Parts: sequence; C-alpha cells; structure tokens
Amino acid sequence: MAKAIESPSFERYGLDDDRLRWMLRNMHLQRTLDNRGFQLNRQGKIPFATGSEGHEGIHAGAAVAFSRGKDVLVPYYRDIGLCLGIGMDPLEALLSMFARGADRSGGRQFPNHFTSKAIGMLSISSIIAAHCPHAVGVAYAMKYRKETDRAVLCCFGDGATSEGEWHESVNFAAVHRLPIVFLCENNEWAISTPRERQMAIADVVQKAAGYGIPGVIVEGADPLAVYKTVKDALDRARSGGGPTLVEAKCYRFLSHTTDDDDRTYRSREEIEKHRHLDPVPRFERLLIECGIVTDEGIAEIKKEVLAQVNEVTDRAEAMPFPAPQELYTNVYEGTHEPWL
Repeated sequence: MAKAIESPSFERYGLDDDRLRWMLRNMHLQRTLDNRGFQLNRQGKIPFATGSEGHEGIHAGAAVAFSRGKDVLVPYYRDIGLCLGIGMDPLEALLSMFARGADRSGGRQFPNHFTSKAIGMLSISSIIAAHCPHAVGVAYAMKYRKETDRAVLCCFGDGATSEGEWHESVNFAAVHRLPIVFLCENNEWAISTPRERQMAIADVVQKAAGYGIPGVIVEGADPLAVYKTVKDALDRARSGGGPTLVEAKCYRFLSHTTDDDDRTYRSREEIEKHRHLDPVPRFERLLIECGIVTDEGIAEIKKEVLAQVNEVTDRAEAMPFPAPQELYTNVYEGTHEPWL
C-alpha cells in the first residue's frame, strides 16, 4: 500500500499567497462555527449540533480543487467547511442550527444538512451512505450529456464504506467510468466504532482495488496535499478517466454530535495523543515559516472570523420560526388532505 501523500517542506501547487491565506481563514471559520454550534446547544438555544474539528484541512483543500459553477458537491453532515468553501453563506449554517423559517429547508432539517442548487450542492442525507447513489446518478447524467468539463465530488466518513449503498455506488461508477471522485474523510471513528471493529483491512482505500479503480491516501491534516490529490482526481474524472477513491486521513477531536458522550468509548488521553494532527495550528505554522502570514495576521483572521460568526448568530437567532401553516408544504405533491 502506497504511503500517504503529504506535501514536502513547502509545495504550493500553483496557489498564490492570497489563496493560501483564504484556506487558513476557511479553516478558522469552520472551527468557529463548530464551536458556536456546541455553545448554543449547551446554552439550550438549539437542540443539536454536529462537529467537524479535525477535518478542516480536508475541507479547505478540497474546496479549492472544486470548480465552482461546474462541479457538483454531494456532501455529508460533517462537511460544513467544504460547503462554506464552495460558496455557502455562513448565515445558512446558523439558520440551519436555529431551524428558522428563512433556512433553505424551511427549518425542517438537522443542523449541517445544507442544500443549494445555486452553488451546485445537493441536499445532505442523514442516512449513512444514502447520498452516494444520488451522487452517482448526477455523474451518470453528466456522462449521458457528454459533458467533459464537470465532475462530482462525493464525500463521506469511513463508516459509510461499510454500507451496501456505498459499494453499489462505487461499483456502478466503476463499471460506467463515471466522472466522480469518492472522498472518504477517515477520522478513525464511525460514531463509536473504531476502524478495526468494522473492517479487517488497514486502509479504506484498499477497497478501490475490488472495483478496478485507483485509490489514493492523503494526509488530511495537510490542506495543500489534499488540494493536489483531489484536484488530480477531479481532473481525471472530468477528462473521462473515471472515478477515484481518495482516503483523507484525519482525526475527530469532538464527540460525534452533541448527543454523543465520547468518553464512553475513548479516553481524553487518546484525543490529546492525536493533537499533533490538528490541521489548524499545523497550517498556521507552515504559513508563518514561509513568510505568508504573521502572528499578527493570524490574530486578525481570528478576530474577523469571530466578529462574522457573532453577527450571523445574532441575525439568525432574531429571525422567526417557520409559520405553522408551513407544516404542510413541501411534503406531498398537491393537496395535503387525507385520501379518504
């Protein structure tokens, strides 16, 4: 099995300083919104929140590789940073958390279940791996229309690769050489189940060989390596080369959700043991060492991000809940009256 791809001392892969600083800001925005969700839940203001701390490098890198206005993102519930990275307004995240009427889903969905046709982002499914057939369907449509400059980016956790729908999706995409990249964000925990309890192989990417497609491992804490790996896979898909399975290794530092007590299945010492993999301080150090940002510049980014998150939190909280009559809209086609 090939060693995980990681950037050498510093390889920017054609990205200028502004883009690298944008990636760092995206990572801080994602983390701040994550923290805000957990804070609001503990304050009793929202019933539920999902965290993605540890995934920031994957999301920032993949977002830059994504072609806005052409590609289609089929995300999963831990992809807030990626959704922000392809153009979602941070206000959308807070409207979802507060379940306000202005939310695109009308306040009906769990937090972090985003959707936006305008930016090419499919609705998120709570059912693990259920979105994978949808992603494959979009990729099949692209091939049917003979579109050669578009691809689908389908994201999921390691637990999804144990589901039948995931295997069916990868097999169909492989047989028909569809323009799709399967991005596994392997954070080592399928809720409370570690990798060794759900699969007898060391790496998810080993499953690619069973379907005759390329598989690549990348260090998820390195946004530049993720950018290069996902970009290469998307370029291959856009040019007719077929699907690729990318496994981005990371670590989930927070509970699965605010409803989960991760102390029941892992120790605090284990989490701290993985803190060297935290993508945010790692990327900060790299950019400081390369003269791309200063300590003062990072402090300014954090200040700006916190101000932005505070502002959208206040705006979203002040908005009204869905009107009672909205209960019956967007549920059935036509009338909601009983059949008999």
